[in-house]
Amino acid sequence: MTKKIDMHAHFFPRITQDSAAALDAEGAPWLAIEADGLRGHIMVGDKKFRPVYSALWNPAHRLEEMDQQGLDMQIVCATPIMFGYRYAAQKAYEWSQRMNDSAIEHCAFNTSRLKALAQVPLQDLELACREASRAKETGHVGVQIGNHLGERDLDDAHLVDFLVHCANNDIPVLVHPWDMMTDGRMKKWMLPWLVSMPAETQLGILSLILSGAFERIPASLKLCFAHGGGGFAFLLGRAENAWHCRDIVRQDCPHPPSHYLKRFFVDSAVFDDRALRLLVDVMGAERVMLGSDYPFPLGEQEIGKLVSDATWLARRDCDRILAGNAETFFALT
Repeated sequence: MTKKIDMHAHFFPRITQDSAAALDAEGAPWLAIEADGLRGHIMVGDKKFRPVYSALWNPAHRLEEMDQQGLDMQIVCATPIMFGYRYAAQKAYEWSQRMNDSAIEHCAFNTSRLKALAQVPLQDLELACREASRAKETGHVGVQIGNHLGERDLDDAHLVDFLVHCANNDIPVLVHPWDMMTDGRMKKWMLPWLVSMPAETQLGILSLILSGAFERIPASLKLCFAHGGGGFAFLLGRAENAWHCRDIVRQDCPHPPSHYLKRFFVDSAVFDDRALRLLVDVMGAERVMLGSDYPFPLGEQEIGKLVSDATWLARRDCDRILAGNAETFFALT
């Protein structure tokens, strides 16, 4: 059977309302589990944020579903509402430590099949770097960060310095969209997730490229963008054309955008064979990793099926995407 490693899956620990209040009684996320222990809601204060089920917090249930899906390994990371970027740095630092310790506890159920990415108090560079390094020492295989910090995109010097720290300390980074731009216009039908989330991801990639940030970050950085890199693969030609036609686009970027494809990876969560074909054509099979967004409804329901069913993929490339690239990226072998 083909090996499969899902490198983009989420967890949420059993945070009680009282425990969350140590961060913020009104706005910190916590988990309300129903009496049957199988269903619940992520809560924000007294408001329901998202319905969830026990695979999100119960590693035994997660392993059962991994077996059903034929997964060898899953790398779990925080549900982005856990990031805590809007809080005072020290509070966020202590919160991140608690969440990261909970992630290791979750993975301790089966350390050969479950690995974790850490979260960090990104609003404070020193504390974020400290926690990223501590997390590596405690068993995390990398960190997950949001694609922006308030109005500061990934090209911000503060965030670039954090990426430099990760590069210099061999800490892989997964960039996940969060706190999506809406400006009040996307009110229904999950449009922030369907429109803004891919746009946030593309914005993160292009901010690193066009700002020249990749020229300042060591090439050793292992960087991956979730959700297939958002709209980046489809709109690369637009950015490429703009770079050649307008000096304002290339003023900080010495090479055309396509030059920087070698600097990052994407996951495979695009849900359409035609989209996957374009993604692999643009990025190369060596820079795509299996990612599902499990266990959320917008994630891939049959994990790896899109890649496995892609008859146009060479066997070697299929194996790379399903497991080989993740093994190298996260140093799992």
